[in-house]
Amino acid sequence: MHDLVIRHARIVDGTGSPAFSGDIAVDAGRLSQVGGRAGAARREIDADGALVTPGFVDIHTHYDGQLTWDPYLSPSDSHGVTTIVAGNCGVGFAPAKPDKHAWLIDLMEGVEDIPGAALSEGIQWEWESFPEYLDAIARRQYAMDVGLQVPHGPLRAYVMGERGTANEEATADDIAQMAALALEGLRAGALGFSTSRVMIHKSKSGDLVPGTFATREELFGIGRAIRQAGHGLFQMTTIHEQLQSEYAWIKDLAREVGCAVQFNFQQGDAAPNQWQDILHMIEAARDEGLRIYGGMAGRPAGMLYSWQSTIHPFVGYPSFAQIAALPMEQKLLKLQDPAFKAQLLSEVPRDLGPQGNFVTRSFHKLYLLGDPPNYEPDPATSIAAVAQARGCPPAELAYDLMMGAGADGRAGEALLYFPIFNYSNGNLDHLVRQMQSPATVLSLADGG
Repeated sequence: MHDLVIRHARIVDGTGSPAFSGDIAVDAGRLSQVGGRAGAARREIDADGALVTPGFVDIHTHYDGQLTWDPYLSPSDSHGVTTIVAGNCGVGFAPAKPDKHAWLIDLMEGVEDIPGAALSEGIQWEWESFPEYLDAIARRQYAMDVGLQVPHGPLRAYVMGERGTANEEATADDIAQMAALALEGLRAGALGFSTSRVMIHKSKSGDLVPGTFATREELFGIGRAIRQAGHGLFQMTTIHEQLQSEYAWIKDLAREVGCAVQFNFQQGDAAPNQWQDILHMIEAARDEGLRIYGGMAGRPAGMLYSWQSTIHPFVGYPSFAQIAALPMEQKLLKLQDPAFKAQLLSEVPRDLGPQGNFVTRSFHKLYLLGDPPNYEPDPATSIAAVAQARGCPPAELAYDLMMGAGADGRAGEALLYFPIFNYSNGNLDHLVRQMQSPATVLSLADGG
């Protein structure tokens, strides 16, 4: 008799084979049968109408702080994830000198939009070095397996102090110290090293992630620690506009160090077809025996806007700034006032900088999310297109839509959807080609 049988499952086994129907048996904590008709069991689960799959490995998360207080790592636990990897994009919380705790929180809050208040109240600082951080995590129990990477930002700040946080060029001694600490972290159990090369990754105070302009000497110096450790991934966050100019050193690093190099692989508006050239490049590198991978998202990478979110189309308006700190109920009362609405819409929003202006004023890329959510909306339904058809300003339409009901039926909680990457053509067709390539891996869920 089996310990457990899951009956009538639609099984997707993770090998790439088509789905098939059957039973799954478990004995002594291990799969003993997948498919066919299993015998009797002490416990049975009827999975008729449901998919049964292996657990998902989420290789790109930012649970670095949440790991210290949440054993479930929500919401990943609700999505079939059984392994997470944190420490991506060059941000994290180790190594950390005591006087850098607030700075590291400020960095994470700015880069990943994780509330600093939650991090400040939740993180239990029980470490300074990266191995001590791993020990602190190992003392806890989680609903899933956890992997961590050594992040460039904290590493640079730990070794170089203010010079590192200001993105000054590292000296040979700085590089040697960072490489030694990276090696120490890898030998203690880190899965790899991560860095960021993008201008949009800034701390809440507006400072770029340390390492954004790191030289080839610095990157290769730390990369050689991976070779010395005998294992490890080199993870980097970049954008396509930079990638082609930097691809030569990426190939050289993969060849010299012998490690896998994984970078963010997305479609951008500036060059919507550039992803094809990059995919050809990394597929050719695989033919040379190099392990270079594009970490792709399975749907558009974007943002959800509401009156409760930190970013939305009206954050730059003077009238909204006056009510931004109010409790939500009081805020909604003001927003429902026709006179307040008219005053706000008559104003010119302040300059939020190139990125801020882009994500708050690109109404041609902004949609009502809907219920159920629509992640492949028709461009003809964008706020800009609908506003033009109605003969009203797009900001006015966005305001009215945000005042709509949310999923729980309460007014003022509707969500707007802003796909930043992977939606330049108004559909998801290009993602099929990316998923089918052996040179890509699903990534960028950004859990946490």
